Amino acid sequence: MLPINADTPAAWTVDSLRADPSWIFELDDRARRDLTLAVRKTYDPARTLFDYARGEFDLGSAWTPIAGALKQIADGTGFAILRGMPRAELSQDEFALLTWAIGLHTGVARPQGKASQYQSAVRDAGVEYRTGKGRGYSSNADLDFHTDSADMVLLTCYNVAASGGMSMVSSSVAAHNILAQERPDLAELLHLPYYFSRQQEEAADEAPYYANPIFDEAAGVLCSKWNRNRLRSAQAIDGVPRLTAPQTEALDLLDDILRRPNVMFSMYLRPGDMQVLNNHVTLHSRTEFVDHTDPVLKRCLFRLWLAPPDWPELPESWRPAYRAVEPATVRGGIQGHHYDAARQAYEQRQAAEMGMRLPGRSLSFEGIGVSGPSNGNPADAEPA
Repeated sequence: MLPINADTPAAWTVDSLRADPSWIFELDDRARRDLTLAVRKTYDPARTLFDYARGEFDLGSAWTPIAGALKQIADGTGFAILRGMPRAELSQDEFALLTWAIGLHTGVARPQGKASQYQSAVRDAGVEYRTGKGRGYSSNADLDFHTDSADMVLLTCYNVAASGGMSMVSSSVAAHNILAQERPDLAELLHLPYYFSRQQEEAADEAPYYANPIFDEAAGVLCSKWNRNRLRSAQAIDGVPRLTAPQTEALDLLDDILRRPNVMFSMYLRPGDMQVLNNHVTLHSRTEFVDHTDPVLKRCLFRLWLAPPDWPELPESWRPAYRAVEPATVRGGIQGHHYDAARQAYEQRQAAEMGMRLPGRSLSFEGIGVSGPSNGNPADAEPA
């Protein structure tokens, strides 16, 4: 197998990132003032995230660098950092709303877990990561390299840990190219289906696992989807085929390549940073962290999964995980157990705002837990 898209900017190395820092964007004082004003004039603690509309937030001059970061992840490296968000000027709740406001200008937010939460607070909630229902964002564990279940992930940093919590990003395109060069036989295996657990978060119309290749392509563009923790969990589910020795060897080599010094880029996010990733061409991870004892200082980031309006078609093999693969379609996310009428109404409004279509499938709300949390507020989402 020959490498695919070897010349694309998404096939970056650590050396190339350091040589060309055009993936870093900075907000100046005027942009910070514009964001601060946009949030302070709109924030109302009595409102839920679903109560806000895109038109309420004028991001002013800040939109230029934000749009630059979004273009970078769509057409460039697939990885960008925006620095200088007004963290000191805003409370934690206002900062969370700012994250949501940027999302309203970017795409349709996707649900992220069992509680069907559309924005997650990334902090240690005491969850054990390596279990059949563990989720990394609510633990302090060292994470496997993985992709999130949406086109784009947007992560804003409010507080950092006392120690640890380093962020790592690798290009899945570069890793695939290396794998294809070193072991083309194993690279071929990663284009076949593997089975992933839904971590007990499946909706009423979903099985507890799904099949997805690690690598596939659409219109000649290479995409990746990988999460070792979910694959490991799936091996304990009835009906899931056992991994063969060659499959395990291929996965082990992939994980090794992702952590090689010139493949894995490491950095600590700082308060006020926003990391943006294209999940189809990058994989990310995080080291274990030790948190502060003072609750006010504890590590806290806010995460949005988004379906943007102008991204290309995905491989057909992504459909079981994403529910749709067509462009300009609301796709991805983990529908969870509380996907109710309020959430559907948000998606309809925001899709119309962004000029996007909803998936063709019609969903019934019977038996999907409509009595659960319905306001989209991360503070009300149960850890999962």
